[in-house]
Parts: sequence; C-alpha cells; structure tokens
Amino acid sequence: MNITSYEADVVAWANQQAAFIRAGQFQYLDLAHIAEEIEDVGKSEKHELASRMVVLLAHLLKWQYQPKKRGSSWERTIKAQRNAISKRLKATPSLKPLLIDPEWAEDVWEDAVALAAKETRIESGKFPYSWEWSVANVLQEGWLPTV
Repeated sequence: MNITSYEADVVAWANQQAAFIRAGQFQYLDLAHIAEEIEDVGKSEKHELASRMVVLLAHLLKWQYQPKKRGSSWERTIKAQRNAISKRLKATPSLKPLLIDPEWAEDVWEDAVALAAKETRIESGKFPYSWEWSVANVLQEGWLPTV
C-alpha cells in the first residue's frame, strides 16, 4: 500500500486519512498530523472571528471619526460583519468567551485601529487607546457610535 506523507501532499494525505477512517483501517492513521490539523481548525475559526471583528470595529471607528464621509457602503459593511459574526458564534458557541478575553480584545482593537488609520489617514494615536464600546453594542444591529 502506498501511503501519502503529510509533507509530500497535504490534500492527498487528508483524503487518504479520511478513507482509512471510513474503511476502519486505523493502523494507517497519522495521528500526530491528524491532531495538528484538528487544532488548526480551531485556530482558523478564531482567526475568522477576529478578522471580522477587526473590520467591524474599524468601520465603527471610521463612522465615529469621519462623520462627513459616512455612507451606505459603510453601513452595509457594518451590517455584513455583524451578521457574519452572529452566524459564526451560533455555529461555534465555544468562540463566545473570546469576546470577553482582554488579550484577544486588545489584539483585535490594535488591528482595528491600524486598519482605520490606514483607511482614513488619521494617525492611530488620535483613536482611543483601548476598546471603549461594549461588545453588546458593537454587535447590536443598528447601533452606531456617536461623535
């Protein structure tokens, strides 16, 4: 039997590992790499949540700091990110504790400020040093920060 190595072709390896599981050929399983791949799924879900939160927060900052440039595209982006975050949290409720994790929130905020600064050309130091809105408000449909 020709067993594909993880290092040689990860997609072929994954397909072969799934076939081994389905066939009950557990002796051929590459358990170390399977465990690694399962952990990566969790990391990917966390990254997806963080990425969407960064975009949402950056647009809320833009909304607050550039009131004259507000438009329907910003509103659509805010709504789309909120919807995507809501779906992600419903599908993966184990991500909810991240929303109150201070370290995660700090990282997300820093990235959001950097994105907002880049897109607005406002110095990042002009934005709040830390996340000042409640998570509930940020995720609440229709909520927008005031000037």
